[in-house]
Amino acid sequence: MAETSFHLRRAGPADAAALAEFAARIFSDTFAADNRPEDMAAHLADRFGVRQQTDELIHPEIITLVVEEDGRLIAYTQVRRIPPPDCVTGEAPVELGRFYVDRPWQGRGLAQRLMAAAQDAARELGGRTFWLCVWERNPRAIAFYEKCGFRDMGAKEYWLGADLQSDRVMAGDLARLGTGDTTADGRGR
Repeated sequence: MAETSFHLRRAGPADAAALAEFAARIFSDTFAADNRPEDMAAHLADRFGVRQQTDELIHPEIITLVVEEDGRLIAYTQVRRIPPPDCVTGEAPVELGRFYVDRPWQGRGLAQRLMAAAQDAARELGGRTFWLCVWERNPRAIAFYEKCGFRDMGAKEYWLGADLQSDRVMAGDLARLGTGDTTADGRGR
C-alpha cells in the first residue's frame, strides 16, 4: 500500500460546522442500523449540532483533535476532563470521549497515531488514568481498545434518544497504555 499522508491538528471554533457534520455522519453510519430512526434523529440533534460542537471546542477542559487529508476531515478524537463513573478508580481520570475514524481510513494505521495523540492530550489535561465508554454491542471498538491496553471496569447507562442502552466502561493507566495495532480501528460513542 502506498504511503499516505494526513495532518493531525487541534480543532478550534471555526471547525464546528465540519465537525458536526462529520461526527453525525460517522455516528449514524456506525449505529443507525441497530437503532430506531427516531432515537437516532433525537440523539444526533442533541449531540452533534454546530452549537454543541462550538461549546465543546471552546471548553477549557476539552481537547478536540482532527485529522485531515487534503483539507478533508477523516478522523477525530475528543479528550475531556469530566467526573468518571464510580467504577473508574484510578488517579487523575480523563475521558476519551470520542474516537471516530472514517471507514476508508480504518486499518491503515491512522487510529494508532490518533490514539497516541489522544493520550498526549489526556496528559496535557493532567490525566493519569484514561477511561472511555463504548457500546456493549460494538465488538470491533472494544477489541481495539483492549489492544491499546484498556480494561473493562463495569457498565454505564447511555441514552440514545428514548432508548436506554448499556455501555462498557474501560480504563487504563495512561503510563502503560499503548496505541493498538494496524488491524482494527475503534469507534466508541
